[in-house]
Amino acid sequence: MQSGPLHGPLIGPFQLKNNLIVAPMAGVTDRPFRQLCKKMGAGMAVSEMVTSNSLLYGSAKTLRRANHEGEVEPISVQIAGSIPAMMAEAARHNVDNGAQIIDINMGCPAKKICNVMAGSALLQDEALVARILEAVVAAVPNTPVTLKIRTGWDKSHRNALAILHIAQESGIQALAIHGRTRACAYSGEAEYETIAAVKAEARVPIIANGDITTPEKAKFVLEATRADAIMIGRAAQGRPWLFREIAHFLASGERLPAPEVAEIHDVLLAHLDDLYRFYGEIGGVRMARKHIAWYTRGLADSASFRHAMNRLESTALQLDAVNDFFWRARGRDNRLVYLEANADERAAA
Repeated sequence: MQSGPLHGPLIGPFQLKNNLIVAPMAGVTDRPFRQLCKKMGAGMAVSEMVTSNSLLYGSAKTLRRANHEGEVEPISVQIAGSIPAMMAEAARHNVDNGAQIIDINMGCPAKKICNVMAGSALLQDEALVARILEAVVAAVPNTPVTLKIRTGWDKSHRNALAILHIAQESGIQALAIHGRTRACAYSGEAEYETIAAVKAEARVPIIANGDITTPEKAKFVLEATRADAIMIGRAAQGRPWLFREIAHFLASGERLPAPEVAEIHDVLLAHLDDLYRFYGEIGGVRMARKHIAWYTRGLADSASFRHAMNRLESTALQLDAVNDFFWRARGRDNRLVYLEANADERAAA
């Protein structure tokens, strides 16, 4: 397998431009974030999950999540639920509204999702997994369907290999695996050996996910698992240029220099502008707070800045605070350096 970024997997009719994929993250991978990561080098970005409950299709939140206007293809939308017929309906609804790939969530470890037997809770019922996958694939026969899982419910019930075979028989066209069980949540180290075992038996592209925080780690995971692609989530929060850095490292074996403070300032301002346009004044300010915190974590005086910024209630005040912080940062040092020692801390925050 080629580990370089020029060899993206084929998912249905879509040949990805590279093997770097943005993981679906609730409350994070909205259209502005997906577009930014694609601009920074990601070959595909999966949307935050959309409920399969048809009663919510008309809600403002659901309509926003289904907004793909101007988005770079392919458009991958993740759906979540536990009732096969409702999941099938959700797949059809999203394809009718612009989705080009349907991704099924069987990996989310959140209690509120697992308590309704969705997300990674489904891994406890392989027969139900099969019924859901078969229903969704049949509902959108001209649209590729992908699946995201964990390695199992807990360490005593790892069944990623069994789920692979069910998925392949059901017609799933790619499988993403977070290398932890649901019980592990985000603690401990990712099980790359489990992903490698799944890849060894797979007939569909396998996407490795978990703890990929640096270009060097990306190369290691690709080589250790032989996966067709890697999926990056928390490490890209406030650090979307990570995709650019990984692509360059895989192609050349050399690290790009760290971004300058001026570039980070510009990237953040463009991201904020997109958030404000997408969510409006009130929603934009609220959504922007966590992104500003991620972009500034690790910089001098950032803790006090974030505390003050979180009390601001308008886009104008938020922008003034951001500009003031970064102009002061430029005066100290125009080169931002994130120490490797705190890369995992930044990604997990």
